[in-house]
Order: sequence, then structure tokens, then C-alpha cells
Amino acid sequence: MDSALVDVVRRSNASGALLYVLSPEGNALWLTVLTGAPRETFAPWTRVALTDPIPVADAVRERRLVWISGQEAMARQYPRPALVLPYDFALAAAPISSETAVLGGLVLLWPGSRPPQLSQHERGVIHAGCRRLGNTLQEAADRGDPLLPADQPRTLPPQTGRSLSPAESREVSAFLDRLPEGACALDLNGRITFITQAAADLVGVDTADLLGALPWEVLPWMDVPQVEDRYRAALVSRQSQVFTVVRPPDVWLTFELYPDSSGISVRIRRSEPAEDAQATHPEAPAGPGRATVLYHLMHLAATLTEAVGAQDVIEQTADQLLPALGAQGMVVMTAEDGRLKILGHRGYSAELLDSFTDVPLSSDLPGVRVLSTGVPGFFANFAELQRVYPSTMHEDGMAAWAFLPLIASGRPVGSLLLAYNRPHIFAPSERAVLTSLAGLVGQALDRARLYDAKHDLAHRLQSALLPHTLPDIPGLKVAARYLPAARGLGIGGDFYDLIRLDECTAAATIGDVQGHDVDAAALMGQVRTAVHAHATVGAPPDHVLAAANRLLIDLDPGLFTSCVYAHFDLGRQRACVATAGHPPPLLRHADGRTELLRVSPGLLLGIDPDALYPTLEFTMPAGSVLALYTDGLVEAPGVDLDDATMALAGLLEDADPTDLDAMADMLIRHAPAPSDDIALLLISPQLAASTPACPSEG
Repeated sequence: MDSALVDVVRRSNASGALLYVLSPEGNALWLTVLTGAPRETFAPWTRVALTDPIPVADAVRERRLVWISGQEAMARQYPRPALVLPYDFALAAAPISSETAVLGGLVLLWPGSRPPQLSQHERGVIHAGCRRLGNTLQEAADRGDPLLPADQPRTLPPQTGRSLSPAESREVSAFLDRLPEGACALDLNGRITFITQAAADLVGVDTADLLGALPWEVLPWMDVPQVEDRYRAALVSRQSQVFTVVRPPDVWLTFELYPDSSGISVRIRRSEPAEDAQATHPEAPAGPGRATVLYHLMHLAATLTEAVGAQDVIEQTADQLLPALGAQGMVVMTAEDGRLKILGHRGYSAELLDSFTDVPLSSDLPGVRVLSTGVPGFFANFAELQRVYPSTMHEDGMAAWAFLPLIASGRPVGSLLLAYNRPHIFAPSERAVLTSLAGLVGQALDRARLYDAKHDLAHRLQSALLPHTLPDIPGLKVAARYLPAARGLGIGGDFYDLIRLDECTAAATIGDVQGHDVDAAALMGQVRTAVHAHATVGAPPDHVLAAANRLLIDLDPGLFTSCVYAHFDLGRQRACVATAGHPPPLLRHADGRTELLRVSPGLLLGIDPDALYPTLEFTMPAGSVLALYTDGLVEAPGVDLDDATMALAGLLEDADPTDLDAMADMLIRHAPAPSDDIALLLISPQLAASTPACPSEG
């Protein structure tokens, strides 16, 4: 297997390769062997799920060759890997198959300076190499050899140049020692394998202490982000890199890195601060360093996975991105009905952006063009912007702009404007980082807008199914409240209803359908309708719940429902209640005493077609208050449910029974932060119920 991997690298002129093997479960890829690259650099991809958005996963899952021509293509198509490896390199990923099955995947790496397309010869080499690797893996599997790594993936030793005789080695060493500048060599893991005395003198440490060490570990003043970053850039891109650091207190040293497949040759020389600022740090005035930017962007990537709605995405993007990049303004735009729509902004006034809202997509504006074409635009100053868009007015007071496409599923779903209050040169590396960022934001925004649409649909569906107003029933005073769950959850299936049966009787119901989605809201409407229909024909509470239970079992929605149904005889001042796995009602007596109605609960609706629902009759005179509620009013993490119910009873006892609206508002205010929907129905008989039309008890 090792020789097959080395052969495909050599014949394709690749700089490195990674060999993945499919797990026995068939849902993940394990990195088993790599060559031409340090293991630490690719540590984030040691184990890859087939659903991960990276090239090798796509190649194996879709059984096709994936080609990434360079840094810009990687940033556009695979923004997450591009954030971790923001360097200029090309990549090919292909599935490894035997005659009968897909067994893994192969990743080949090239410098970004190579031609942008794979040649037919290279494609043939890759396909032939994958076939050979597939056959080798299949033979190993047939022998019972373990294919997955026991611990860490193996790293094949690099191919070295010709061997030197002892005499030649002495001459090379003498040649280097005579040079006025220092030189050293690093292996693929960054450790020093050779260093001249001049180089040791320049860095101020004995040669013996340097050999075998990582420079940024043995030299504390080199433990800065740019040093390891430039080393990784040299290894991955196979292109020379330069950086300058200061050796305390005031010795400036420039390091030039020249990589190949075996390691890195380093040239070390003295330099001046002015030379460093101009030659090796042209991007420094533009904002924070790359390590800071990548930290914020990786943090943003993590937080965006938790964002729910579009506004969450916009707020988190602004919170993370603006300080990371030193930008002062941000606008997120999308298209709607052929016009530009501003979804959110930071650092701009709403009045200014109002003039750009609803402009046609045919307008020659940078935000519109990026949205239409998917091609980013970078403008270091207003003169550059005006050259491309002559009609643009300098209205926002900013000095530099980046217009980035928000791409999801291969199509632009919006555009992102970043603005700076000073002129800002967008170096190629920064453009790639910004493009990667835009890809992450675009994917998160697309998911969030889909969530918003579903959330809005569910809310509108539930609002349509809940009663808009409760009927005015002589002899009853009522108040109802509904509070949606905290943002980030779907809509629930809480419902309530008040039903006028005849001149002397009424009914009330409250319930909670399992789930937080459109299905729950739709089922809620069916349950409420069923309860209402059976109530209006005069069925007693246990029969009403039994009928609703049979309906749910016939529908077989896979969801269960809790419910309370109460029947009121207004003339006799009596009530009868039955429950189906629902929190028991609370009754506040006219004297203020509050009790939990301990009615024997039946099973949740939708479980057992033969379930029985015991009833409880009780006196409900004028001035008493019956509280029906869903569990969102009392449930909270870490709080005992019985204690929470007793606390609710205490609040009910202390409230004014003559003002049910104030009582309802007070109970809602004291509810825990809702992780579930809350429905509340308060019912109080009034003296007007004793009318000649309604015979009273006795």
C-alpha cells in the first residue's frame, strides 16, 4: 500500500497525499497514511464523517473526482477547510474502490502555482492509482488485516536527494559556514535537523540546544502566530515564504523559507525595522493578524451552527467579524421579488440604508451585482469603487469596501458588505479568508431563513387554529393567555377553548400536543376541533376525551396529546373535570384558599384506544377561579414539578379574583423563562349565573 501511494504521488507530480479508509459502519473515513505533509497540519481531518463538507467526503459519497484548483476555489466551495488552511494549494480527492465496494478515499496536494486544470494524464494516473490502492486494500481485508489505524495515521518518510559521501558532506558544511548569513533545515514537522554556527549566533542559542527542537518552542520570541503560520504556508503551498521578527531587545531577523517534499531550507539574515515594515508586513496596518482573524472566524463558524433565525446569524456575524477584521460597518442583503432587501446591518444608520431597500436587481450597484453574479468585489478606496461604478455617491463616510457573495448550495442567496473607515488593501490571503467567511455566513443564512419561514408558517397556522376571541357567556368571567416558547425552538401544540353549550352550561378545554413543529400545530387544530364537536352534542367530560383519544389513534400521527376538559353547570354552580395526562387544574375558592384538584388522570390521548378518563365533580360558586394551564407555566430545569405547582397555587391565592386579566398577567410574569409554550385559561362563575332560565341546585 505504501509503494502504491508513493507511486501515485510521484507519477502525478503531487507534493503530498492522504489515504483514507472507510469505517466498517460505512459512515466515516479514517486517515491512515500520509506523505509529503505533517500530520499535525491535517489533524482536524483525521476522522471525517461522510456528511462533512470537505472534498474527500464528497468524493467518496458521490463516487466522483473532486478537483480544487487553488485557494480561491477552496474558499468558495469548501469554506470550513479553507479557514483552517488559508494557503494557496490545489487538491484532488477521489474514491478508492475495489471490484465490489468503495473502500476509502485519496487526497492529492499540489502547489497553487500549478495549472488550474488537471490534465488527462494526471486524471489517468489518479484513476489508476485509486484502482491499485483499492485492490491492495481489498486484499488486506480478505486476509483479515486491520485497515483502520490503531492510534495515529502513519507518516511515510520523505524521499531524499542523492546521498553525499563523507568528503562531500564536509565540503557542504564548510561552504555554508563561510557564508555571512545563517542557514538551517527543518523537517516536515518543523524540527531543526541542521543549523550553521552563524545561524545559531544570530538567534543567540547554542547549536546543541537547537537541533531536534521546534524553533517557536526553543526560541520564545519566535512564539508568535506569523512564524508557525508561514511555516505551514510553506509546507502546504510549496511556495517560498518570508517573515521578520525581533530578537529581544532590538535585533531584527528575516527568515526566508524554501520548501520541498523533504522539508524546508531556511536562510537567516539581519534586517532593519523599516525594511521589515515595508517588505514583509504590507498587510499589518490593515487590521489584526491572521491568527486573531482565524480565531474569530473559527469561533464564528461554531456559533453559526447554533444560530436559529436570520437575525441570529446577522447579529453573531457582526459580533465576531467586525472586531476580527477591524471593519466598522456591515450590511447583509438578499433578493426578494426582483428587488434588493436589507436583512440586517451594523455600523450604518437605518435612514441611509432605506434609500437602497427595494431597488431593482437591474440597478448598477455593487451589492446588487455581487448578489446577481456571485463574484466578490474589493475596493481599497473610493476612487477604485467609483472607477467600477461611476454613478456611486460617497454617502456612507467609509473608505474601503468588500462586497462578498453569500453562497449556499452553489447559488448566491445574498450579499455581505464589509466597510472600513480607512483605506484598506485587500491582500490575496485576506480575500480568501473573507470569501470563506461569506460561504459560512451564506450557508447559515440559508438554513436560518428556511427556519424562519417554517417558524412563521407554524405560528400563523397555530394562530389560525386558536380562538381569536372567546365567547361571551353570561355567568362566566374568563381570561386567556398564550405565550410562545423562547426563541430558538419551533412552535408548539398548546391549545385552549371555551365552548358555549346552552343557556345554562359551558365547557372549557386546554391541551398540549407533543412536538414543536408544523405537524404539532396541525394536530392541535384537529384535537381542538374534535373536543369542540363532541362537547357541543352534550357528551360528558370522560366521553369527550375518549372520543378525542380514538380520533388520534385513527389518525396515527406518532404524537401524543395531554388535555383537560371541564364542564360547567352554571345554575347548579357545579363543575366536572377529566384529564388525559395533563397537569391538574387549580381551584381558588371564594375565600382565597387554593387547592389542587386531584382528579385521577387518564392516559395521554393517542396511546390506548380503550383508555378510560375518570371524572371529578366539585362545587364552583361565584367568586371562585378555576385555573387551567399547560406545563410550560410550571416546568423549569432543576425545579421540582410539585414545588412549582404549589408556588403557582400561592400566586393564585394572593391575586385579586375580581380582575382575571391582571391575575393572568401576573401568573405569566412569574413563569420560568419559557422553554415550552405556555397556555393559560382562568374561569370564574359570577352571580349573574343564577337566572330563571337556569335551575339552581336545591
